[in-house]
This record gives sequence, C-alpha cells and structure tokens, in this order.
Amino acid sequence: MPEYPDTDSQHALTPDCRRCPELADARQCISWGNGSPDADVIVVGEAPAAGDPDADQWRGGNLTGMAYTSRASGRKIRDLLADAGFGREDCYYTNAVKCHPPENRDPTSEELANCRPYLVEEVETVDPRAVLTTGKHATKTVLALDGDSPERFLDSVLEPRWSDTLGVSVVPLLHPSYQEVWLSRLGYDDESYIAAVGRVLR
Repeated sequence: MPEYPDTDSQHALTPDCRRCPELADARQCISWGNGSPDADVIVVGEAPAAGDPDADQWRGGNLTGMAYTSRASGRKIRDLLADAGFGREDCYYTNAVKCHPPENRDPTSEELANCRPYLVEEVETVDPRAVLTTGKHATKTVLALDGDSPERFLDSVLEPRWSDTLGVSVVPLLHPSYQEVWLSRLGYDDESYIAAVGRVLR
C-alpha cells in the first residue's frame, strides 16, 4: 500500500471557492492538489468522487480535501507511478475540477472552465516535466486548454502531446478505475504497462 500523503502537502489555492454554486453546495471539501511542489510529474484526474466515510485514511478527496486519496483510484495510481520509478517526492496529484459533482455526474463544460485557472496555476507553480491525465475526461479538459482533443482516447494513451498553454508535454494514461478493462485491448499487461509509463516519462 502506498504511503498516505501528509496533509501538509495539500496546496489550497483559496480558502473557499463559489465559482460553481451547485458544486459548492454539494461538496464536503474542496479537493486540492497535494504532493511535492518540486514534482517531476503532475497527475490530473477528472474530479473527486463522493468518498467513503468508513475508510480509515483513504476516504477520497471530497472527504479528505486532497486529490487522489481514495481507496481505489488514489492508491492504485500512486502504486502504478511508484512502480514506474516515480515515488512520493516525484508526483503532485490534482483534479481538473476540485469539487465532487452531485450524484457522481460528469462535470459540466462551465465547471471545467471555471476550474481551469486553478489547474494552470498549479502547473506553473510546480513546473513539472510532464502532466499525466488519467482517463478520457481529464485528458479532454487538459487538451482543451490548447483547443486540442483526442479523436479516440484509447489511441492517445501514452502518446505525449505538447501543450503551449502549460509549456509541458501532456501524457494520457488509463483511468486507474478502468485500467484492467482496457490494458489487454492496448496490448499490455500490468507489468508491461508500468514499464511503458516509465519509458515515456524518462
């Protein structure tokens, strides 16, 4: 199991945010980015899930206030990157939208647009070597900063794309929750996928 992030690694960009009234009313916490401010990679998810109040630590960003701290996706993506050679000090984790959308719906285009300035600020502050987007929705919203979009998400996995807006390469990854579903379709097993992630990021 990966080490749970220190709460001091949370980087809140504002004490409160009311840009999206429906999200502000539905959330428990704003799920801020967390990790090393000198990280080599920034990992971007779509949005925090509702969370699990019965979990010991890994309750999810909506309840912990820190992105990618769920028992499923949070632990899985941290394990994957550690196995690929990018441990705790090498990674910064955040979401395209910082608040849990009610009823687990997808964030709206307006909500994604409202939150993009926070994401840009995080990337500019950390200044990573790469931004890793996990899943179709996170990839689409990050590439939209440059008016770009993958025609087929699966074809874009592990294919770096330069972002002029962020000044860094964007590398799409499978969402950790659906990794097992799509790995074989892309010709990978767990071991070869981890190795491929490491090669792309070196």
